[in-house]
Amino acid sequence: MARPKILLFGDSITQMSFSAIDCGWGACIADRYQRRADVLNRGFSGYNTDWFLRYASTDEGKADLFQHNGVKLVTIFFGANDASCENLNRRQHVSLGDYTSNIKQIVSLARSNFGNDVKIVLMSPPPVCHDGRLRFQKERYKEKASGSLERTLALSGTYAKTLKGVANELNLPFLDLWTTMQFTPSGEEKPWKHYLSDGLHLSAEGNKFVGEALLQSIEQSLPELSVQPCPVSGNINSASQCSDMNKVAPWHDEIDHDHPEKVFESN
Repeated sequence: MARPKILLFGDSITQMSFSAIDCGWGACIADRYQRRADVLNRGFSGYNTDWFLRYASTDEGKADLFQHNGVKLVTIFFGANDASCENLNRRQHVSLGDYTSNIKQIVSLARSNFGNDVKIVLMSPPPVCHDGRLRFQKERYKEKASGSLERTLALSGTYAKTLKGVANELNLPFLDLWTTMQFTPSGEEKPWKHYLSDGLHLSAEGNKFVGEALLQSIEQSLPELSVQPCPVSGNINSASQCSDMNKVAPWHDEIDHDHPEKVFESN
């Protein structure tokens, strides 16, 4: 039986989610699902939902994105590029209407390729730090920096709100990073700019936040897919549990060193 799979669909924030330097959130998910599922990163830097769907329609894209058996969970994490200002960044901007229909089409593709039982989590774009974006402009473009914001906190918030509506309509779990990164559960603003490395992409602290938030979302909305680590060590070992994902191969403490063949015969 093939090991189950978790697919991460998204833009650069997903592509970079396996970063060892920045403690990537995708690596956090892969760590939690040790010996239970392979986590496949299908993030594409700079992509919006339009471009992702165009890639998905190609032979290469179909093979890369959808020719996988045993997919249990798909995360869909777009919006950071779609939410670009239409006047300042027409190249990556996607209208709210098209963004809505594109997300629905990506959900439909996941279901048609992986089955209606596949679990899907929609993840909102994170907030945008204006100071960080302007600082990034000056560092990268020097005297050619425009000083104009092609991405804003308000725009990313609008797309996050729109995505929440899609999640509600499709009855899908929704991880509202735009809100939870900025505010406490009681609605009080909290320090959040350190979550972003350049005002848009995640820092190590931001990756840790997203990874933990996604695991918590899975635990709350999809408990059958939630892996509970060993309560004593916090490790993924024989004391860890997940009702819908069995571990692969016997744990080492299940092997009788005098008769090691017995446990393997029963598998």
